[in-house]
Amino acid sequence: MDLQLTGQHVLITGGSKGIGLACAQAFLREGARVSLVSRDAGNLERAAMALRADFADATTRVQTHAADLRDAASALAAVDAIEQQAGAVQVLVNSAGAAKRTPPDELTPQAWHDAMDAKYFSYIHVLDPVVKRMAERGGGAVVNVIGAGGKVASPVHMPGGAANAALMLVSAGMAAAYAARGVRVNAVNPGLTLTERLKEGMAADARLQGIDAEEALRRATARLPLGRIAEPAEIADAVLFLASARASYITGAILAMDGAVTPMI
Repeated sequence: MDLQLTGQHVLITGGSKGIGLACAQAFLREGARVSLVSRDAGNLERAAMALRADFADATTRVQTHAADLRDAASALAAVDAIEQQAGAVQVLVNSAGAAKRTPPDELTPQAWHDAMDAKYFSYIHVLDPVVKRMAERGGGAVVNVIGAGGKVASPVHMPGGAANAALMLVSAGMAAAYAARGVRVNAVNPGLTLTERLKEGMAADARLQGIDAEEALRRATARLPLGRIAEPAEIADAVLFLASARASYITGAILAMDGAVTPMI
């Protein structure tokens, strides 16, 4: 299936590792150009090196920009610089930021603020200028990668889950607000995925249950109907489809990708 992404300019926040990097690899295979944003310049350089190793023309199709997206001014400066260098953003994939998983007795008011800054505002600070510019041009696609913890409350992920729930509402609202102006906004809800963030979550679960992290991971895997944890590339495949012209009548969708661990309508 031709996803019609050749030549498209895709901005990926959190693109230096995990699901974001898997998305970058997938978009490049489809012929798109990608701009990666992350706070850590070192992670960005390592990601760029990996992409150059996989794609001979990555030097001309990949650019990176270090920015702290928790800060609105920094996020806007990054968007401006990226569009100046590579042209208008036609696809935005938000995959940046992750709130720390914390057992309830360890929570503080600051932890709740930190979670909103790390996840909610890091998305909003990029989404706000980009979606408005897409609307002015009469087209674009946004896919927000939002953890499944926004639908199902977890004792060790309440601040992050609250941020995820808020982002799902924003995704649905933006889809309705900008549909008439040619912009589609969708979201995917990954469950357990084999990224570095998984280790942090298992450590928090282990502390709450009084077991070691390896046992926490074994128990979590045993609860999955598919019998295994998702690969980042599997999440990226769904993101690609939703961002593509093949999903031209899909907007406002929130796609569950937790392997059916939580059956719900």
